[in-house]
Amino acid sequence: VWKKAAPEHIMRWKSPWGEGFPGWHLECTCMSTKYLGERFDIHGGGMDLKFPHHECEIAQAVGVNGTEPVKYWMHTNMLTVNGERMAKSKGNSILPVDLFSGNHPLLTKACSPMSFRFFALQAQYRSTLDITNDALEAATKGYKRLVNGLRYIKSVAAPENDAPANEKAVQEIRDLRQACYDAINDDLNTAVLIAQLFNLLKKINQLQLAQLQPSDLGTEGFAMLKETFVTFIEDVLGLQEEKPDAFDHLLNELLHFYRDAKAEKNYTKVDEIRAELKKIGVVVRDMKTGIAWAYEE
Repeated sequence: VWKKAAPEHIMRWKSPWGEGFPGWHLECTCMSTKYLGERFDIHGGGMDLKFPHHECEIAQAVGVNGTEPVKYWMHTNMLTVNGERMAKSKGNSILPVDLFSGNHPLLTKACSPMSFRFFALQAQYRSTLDITNDALEAATKGYKRLVNGLRYIKSVAAPENDAPANEKAVQEIRDLRQACYDAINDDLNTAVLIAQLFNLLKKINQLQLAQLQPSDLGTEGFAMLKETFVTFIEDVLGLQEEKPDAFDHLLNELLHFYRDAKAEKNYTKVDEIRAELKKIGVVVRDMKTGIAWAYEE
């Protein structure tokens, strides 16, 4: 609770117990009580803080205020690198700047902020998160797959009239929506949630490939699919599409040249444009409904 200050220690105050400073546990109890009150909802921290730090916080708060200070304790598990705990002595420490620049001996390429966010969300917060080069590259591909679906479903108009829907397809979407809510309500199980979002993505891809029509889902089914997918990706998981300034304008110009070259049957130019777009991670898709693009997965 109170530590005696060594002669060289810069923090020191006079007290009935001698000159010293508050202990680590006491600091946290005082701060949380001051700013959040005697009782608050959520307290986070690593699993290594559960004992003795958080248990001491509880004991101090109960002793002073006579009540448990926190309703829910959320302890995150350890972060490892290639199966080993991250440590400077092992030379495997990775900083955010290393991840985003790719300038690290353990990495072959950069991982964008949103790709890393997606990577972290693939593990439930109480599970160990292991950083490997292969896992980061797989996460980048998975993130792009979701964003491709997100961008597409946001661009699709709802059915104009409420024609008889395919009840089986609507029920499948209804079940998947419930599965998304069940996952996030199960102690924030983002890993299971993401798996369900990929199941919803299959329906979105069917729409894009014209294997399923918006009218097949009806007004209710289509709205359910779009709202669930967009809400959970953007509002719950906090994932957003990453693209540089003026990206849309430049891409549209290149696609305009691509359409002209294809109409003129200038397939050499078509291949050249495809190759240039691939250099920036974009692939062109010749769909039944016209020319579309997507992030390379």
